[in-house]
Amino acid sequence: MADSMFTVAGQDMAVDLGTANTLVYVRNRGVVLNEPSVVAINTFTNEALAVGMDAKRMIGRTPSYIQAIRPLRDGVINHFDVAERMLRYFIDKVHRRRWSKPRIVVCVPSGITGVERRAVEEAAYQAGARRAYTIDEPMAAAIGCGMPVSEPKGSMVVDIGGGTTEVAVIALGGIVVSKSIRVGGDEMDGRIIEWVKKEHNLLLGPRTAEQIKMMIGSAYPFNDEPGAEVCGRDLMSGLPKTILLTAAEVRNAIEETVSAIVDAVRVTLDNTPPELAADLMELGIVITGGGALLQVLDQRIAYETGMLVKIAERPLQSVVIGSGRCLEQYEVLHPVLASTSH
Repeated sequence: MADSMFTVAGQDMAVDLGTANTLVYVRNRGVVLNEPSVVAINTFTNEALAVGMDAKRMIGRTPSYIQAIRPLRDGVINHFDVAERMLRYFIDKVHRRRWSKPRIVVCVPSGITGVERRAVEEAAYQAGARRAYTIDEPMAAAIGCGMPVSEPKGSMVVDIGGGTTEVAVIALGGIVVSKSIRVGGDEMDGRIIEWVKKEHNLLLGPRTAEQIKMMIGSAYPFNDEPGAEVCGRDLMSGLPKTILLTAAEVRNAIEETVSAIVDAVRVTLDNTPPELAADLMELGIVITGGGALLQVLDQRIAYETGMLVKIAERPLQSVVIGSGRCLEQYEVLHPVLASTSH
């Protein structure tokens, strides 16, 4: 029965339930949704007022009785009811057959506990899944990047998300060595806020910090580094104020986070069996996830490890595409899926 489980065309779906963004892949249709993992709640009525992009626009701009909640922290669910509502909303948004229940593959960090994994599956069931599976994010990312995960050859992937960074060496359809740290793009945003507050007495919002990171953030010095005008609230006067922030300042602000990511890569390499390490010298390291877009991060990791480092072709979609391929090629890739009966 298991081998025929994915024969219903078009409605099975894969969900990359990320700390920052949620992506949905529907079988035979590809990636159909990419929205922020945010839900706006009316605290008086407990009603969900907005989900996704509409809710993200409300962050820092709402009356006191409206809360913009991110139901995942560090890659795991910390607001179960809100996560279930968000997942149900996204499923309903992409589902063509309202009366049928889809089978869902949900991507999870490799370092989560069994309890946290079951919470993700339970959220999928509560959101309307007929059967829920989970897949480790680094495995999904490697499949999505087109790496030869089923071969007796070592492949190394570094998936840098909003709440977690996953580093894994994969061979013969399994994770041989992995390192999962609860550090990612969100922590970089927090570090930028702290730095600007300390050095310039200016208070920034999380959305502004994220924009600064994307515009001028970098992991390594490079030529013609840009600067950016940043507007926030002056902590001395309480009035709006604009300052010029340099790329070097942003790099200093996020250095501790970048160093933690690099250290995770080095620890994983240090624990890799020699035969697979030889493969990695030939194939190199692939970095993916939103954090892979940080300027010259690939050069920083290459300098620290002495290895070839490549950025995935579609770093923001690698994980959901990989889990989607598990739907498309179930007979080949079903061993990488974990499931619980419900």
